[in-house]
Amino acid sequence: MNSKLKIIIAIAAFVLFIGGAYLAYNALIEKNKPDDVIAETSDDRIVAPDFTVYDAQGNEVKLSDFLGKPVVLNFWASWCPPCKSEMPHFNDIYAEVKNDVVFMMVDLTDGSRETQERGQAYVDEQGFTFPIYFDLKLDAADKYGIASIPTTIFIDAEGFAVTGYQGAIDSDTLKAAIDLIAK
Repeated sequence: MNSKLKIIIAIAAFVLFIGGAYLAYNALIEKNKPDDVIAETSDDRIVAPDFTVYDAQGNEVKLSDFLGKPVVLNFWASWCPPCKSEMPHFNDIYAEVKNDVVFMMVDLTDGSRETQERGQAYVDEQGFTFPIYFDLKLDAADKYGIASIPTTIFIDAEGFAVTGYQGAIDSDTLKAAIDLIAK
């Protein structure tokens, strides 16, 4: 074979490879898209999907249990440095607004890297007073498509997601977002 033919074959193979990778990527994204992540109303507000997590005693707790109150929904794990950096802010603000705003601090417990015991031990060691919940079946993480932690979603009293943040947030950001949901 001459060199021009080899180059043409190599280019064709490369184009086929890129095209196949593109199709495979799109197929995987569509297959792994979380169910029921966003439901929009006629006025374009986003309904926060309901989910089930568990309290420290093993009781089921649903987001819908708190309908009528604004909710700060935070996804975290005890091994996550950014999660650890923001938790004192959450604890301080929780102490200020706990009668008016629900805090759902959801520990993503996969059973290996993060367990309920590790999450509870971390919270106890730090002396945090906010309520923590354990996503033992990763129902909440699946419903919200959580790909990185920490992630915080702010939900108004009517059950609509108003805003959210990926990554650690500080006290000022937390207060400003709570102001949006606690009108």
